[in-house]
Amino acid sequence: MDTSRRRFLQQTVTLAGAAAVAGCSRFTSGPAAQSASSLSKLRVLSIGVIGTIGGHDRKSIAAHPQAEIVGLCDVDANALAESAKDHPSAFTCADYREAFATHADKFDAVIVATPDHSHCTIMTAALAANKHVYGQKPLVQQLEELDLLERAAKAKPHLVTQTGAQRIEHAARRAAVDILKSGGLGKVVEVHVTYGGGALGGGFYFADGKLGDPVQPPAGFDYNLWLCGNAEEPCRPQMVQRQWRSWFNYGGGQIADWVVHTTDVLFYAFPELQSPTQVCTRTPSRDLRYFHADKVLSTLTYPVNSDKFAGSTCNFYFYDSGMMPERANIGLGEGKWPSGICTIVVCEGGTLVLAPEGPLEVWREGKMIDGMTWPGLPKYESFNHWHAWVDKALGKDTPHLWMPFTIGLRCTEPGLLAVKAAKFPGQVLNWDRRRLEFTNHAEANKTLVRRAYRKGFEPVRM
Repeated sequence: MDTSRRRFLQQTVTLAGAAAVAGCSRFTSGPAAQSASSLSKLRVLSIGVIGTIGGHDRKSIAAHPQAEIVGLCDVDANALAESAKDHPSAFTCADYREAFATHADKFDAVIVATPDHSHCTIMTAALAANKHVYGQKPLVQQLEELDLLERAAKAKPHLVTQTGAQRIEHAARRAAVDILKSGGLGKVVEVHVTYGGGALGGGFYFADGKLGDPVQPPAGFDYNLWLCGNAEEPCRPQMVQRQWRSWFNYGGGQIADWVVHTTDVLFYAFPELQSPTQVCTRTPSRDLRYFHADKVLSTLTYPVNSDKFAGSTCNFYFYDSGMMPERANIGLGEGKWPSGICTIVVCEGGTLVLAPEGPLEVWREGKMIDGMTWPGLPKYESFNHWHAWVDKALGKDTPHLWMPFTIGLRCTEPGLLAVKAAKFPGQVLNWDRRRLEFTNHAEANKTLVRRAYRKGFEPVRM
């Protein structure tokens, strides 16, 4: 890095940090501080412009007639150049801190579609700077970050947040919410969630679990910025750009990657489900220094004080790597699963089975009916998940902002607990969300709850 650029970035860190601590007063006099109803167009900065979902997020939001992508930020110079073809007037930068320090008056809202380990740092910076935030899932990568991002969102109630949980667009998911809320299947007994693949499946999104020797980062890729708050370590094969999901320090494997898509209907239907108090993960994997575990079976216990549940606790069972529960044990007759990824809610009066985009099955006494024929369901209108966020940020009333960060964080928590508890396979860990502490396991507290952030890349604490 040349001396002038290093000096600029040091100044950028100082300015951004001072602004955050001071409530970002240097950013609040421009359009970003205006009330939502006074905005005629939402000016959006896209951080993580292509990646695995960033390009789709950016293009979907840009398609709204009252949204404009005015800024592009990415550590990959090639991705930045490619996305700039779609938005030739947008400013560009590699460092998110530069965007907030020198361009904050040009945008009102931010898309954060970066690797998981950088989510909390960037999202809290955006909220501190008074920007609406569309944040990709999982919202955070560390358990402590559940609290950091929650506090940041609560400190800025006038800002509109949305989690990247777009599958609620499908009518089957909304119908599942209505059926569960109605109590028509009786009290909930337990929940099973299957995740299809595993963290070490290889291919486009995941690594294969084989640790390669250090390599040079891809050409045009700023690896130092990609590390964000993580400790410095060498770049390796199957690490940056897409397959970071498999790495313990950067992603959350298949479970944390999909958990908002699979548990959303539970948290929409049952606000009494807050935080689990126990987690126990079983896996044959033992060396988790670099990669997440494979063949994970995790049990999470939620306390419930509600007549909608059969007991005082409700267990969630998570399965990855193609594992599935025994159909007969959960009230299902013979048949094929609608998908390798399913949300299965076992109730006293029947079992609900939901694939990510449907179909929705309801089973009673070994026989299945199409859940969309459930009596009394409304006609579900079509809507655009991304546009609902834009509309709300512009001050328009919409019923379709389904997953603000308050709900998104509740969906994220069980996924993080399940994959992190794999470091202590077969051990029951007692979790206290308020204290951010495993009350029965000192080593788990030391290794699973938080990270030490590199100077200049810390989340904003509000």
